[in-house]
Amino acid sequence: MNTLHFRQIHQYHSKRPILNGLALRLSQGECCLLTGDNGAGKTTLLRILGGFDQPKQFEADTGFNLLNWSQYRKRLRDSVLYLHQQPYLFEGSVRDNLNYALPRAVDKAQRHERIRQALQWAGLEHLADTAAKTLSGGEYQRVALARAWLRQPRILLLDEPTANMDKDARLRTIQLLRQLRDDGVALLIASHDPDYFSSLVNQHLHLQDGILQTVTSALRLATIVPLTPNTHHYSGAGLS
Repeated sequence: MNTLHFRQIHQYHSKRPILNGLALRLSQGECCLLTGDNGAGKTTLLRILGGFDQPKQFEADTGFNLLNWSQYRKRLRDSVLYLHQQPYLFEGSVRDNLNYALPRAVDKAQRHERIRQALQWAGLEHLADTAAKTLSGGEYQRVALARAWLRQPRILLLDEPTANMDKDARLRTIQLLRQLRDDGVALLIASHDPDYFSSLVNQHLHLQDGILQTVTSALRLATIVPLTPNTHHYSGAGLS
């Protein structure tokens, strides 16, 4: 599977259309930024793509197969990872939380080494034995990203990953996201702060009235351009 195309995504709330036939395309090693007002449907879209909420209508094209909702969930359950705005961490240490991300089949020696690598990757070595529930917001997010790094998803969906962070924590988080992107993960980030991600994104989409629109920037002045049905949101390498 090289590139994943999503088409005809429809969702309603109390008979009101939230998502109205959306289409988007995610490719390996690229980052898409998703913006929109509160209540526009950003989290709804992420939860659908993450396999949590069933839409009224949905298609996913892998390039080889056209999948309905049930087929998509079953086939890509281990390939798509959704990180909430406030990721859940288990009781126990940071090391314990990373341990939960590894399959049971990984032996003790490999498990120890993979956790060591993840701690180093996320800059968490000094917090390895700290109770996860006592961490700051930025540290919390880095543990969640380290777990994602261990799981090696093809697509990572993030809902406001830098919310309520100070500048240093935000920069650390964005650097980890950049490394994931450069490692070939397709990122879809929902945020109210597009400027934070300007150096990271390949595509900026804006969700308004149930429709996705492209946002182009020139001299930092954003222009919203409606998408046509045949518009491709991504080009480049695909999901491997």
